[in-house]
Amino acid sequence: MKTTYLAIALSVPLVFTACENPADKTTDATVSEAVVSNEAPAADGVKYVFTPESQINFVGSKVTGSHNGGFKSFTGYFMVKDGAPVGSDHKVTIDINSIWSDNEKLTGHLKSEDFFAVEKFPEAVFAVTSVAKSTEGYTVSGNFTLHGVTKNISFPATVTESGDALKIDAKFDINRKDFGIVYAGKTDDLIRDEVVIELKLEAKPEA
Repeated sequence: MKTTYLAIALSVPLVFTACENPADKTTDATVSEAVVSNEAPAADGVKYVFTPESQINFVGSKVTGSHNGGFKSFTGYFMVKDGAPVGSDHKVTIDINSIWSDNEKLTGHLKSEDFFAVEKFPEAVFAVTSVAKSTEGYTVSGNFTLHGVTKNISFPATVTESGDALKIDAKFDINRKDFGIVYAGKTDDLIRDEVVIELKLEAKPEA
């Protein structure tokens, strides 16, 4: 009997760990209607383009656990002056069909009409509308077009220099339902609304 109680006691932390919402540990992106940028493009900035080392990853979860994923193919650039982003001419374009996850069957499902509907919406675009200095780095705002829906999202980011490269890092969560992705999952294994986005972007001056 003691052995049974011990097994149950040891299993309880594992159950709670599996049920945690990864978005509880990240900043919620502020979401509003799409806006027109009030910032002019930087007239004397240098165009930096993403290197192959750049990553766009995500974590999605349901009540029984979570899955890691990301996008293998995307392009982008931002304008830089004195080691910092300037103006509003910054853009990221993601090939949604390049999505990957830690489960092959899930990857196929994510491409379907239940989620990203890649045949209908093959690209997602993030077009920056403002970059503001903050106490911990920057607050980046931009119109994000995903799944045929455009919203303005704002999130914190850090910018660091490394040799001739500039690195932008950010980790935040968005509500997938804000972008019309509403598939609920199984009744006994519901999918959470929040999705964690992690940006690890490296860029160098355009050749």
